[in-house]
Amino acid sequence: MPQGKVFWTRQAREDLRAIRDHIARDAPATASAYLRNLRSSVGRLKQFPFSGEVVPEIGREELREVLQGSYRIIYRVSERRVDILAVFHSARILGEHDIGNTD
Repeated sequence: MPQGKVFWTRQAREDLRAIRDHIARDAPATASAYLRNLRSSVGRLKQFPFSGEVVPEIGREELREVLQGSYRIIYRVSERRVDILAVFHSARILGEHDIGNTD
């Protein structure tokens, strides 16, 4: 896989907005900082795309996750890039239907 290609899908961007909005209700300044931390936590995937753990509920090598605080950042590794698929609260159990098209 070429280095440096990480793409946030529409679903993942919507998840980030929902997280920001939720946090901002009580702490607007904290919301922006928290989102920066979530986004930066996937920086290593540019060079080390398989550094995250396989999503245990799904068990497919190409579907992985990075844990950051209370959130799971779900991503798919392909030959050309890493696609960030979704961002979920860690208390939630996932199914393949929760992260869109995984094929």
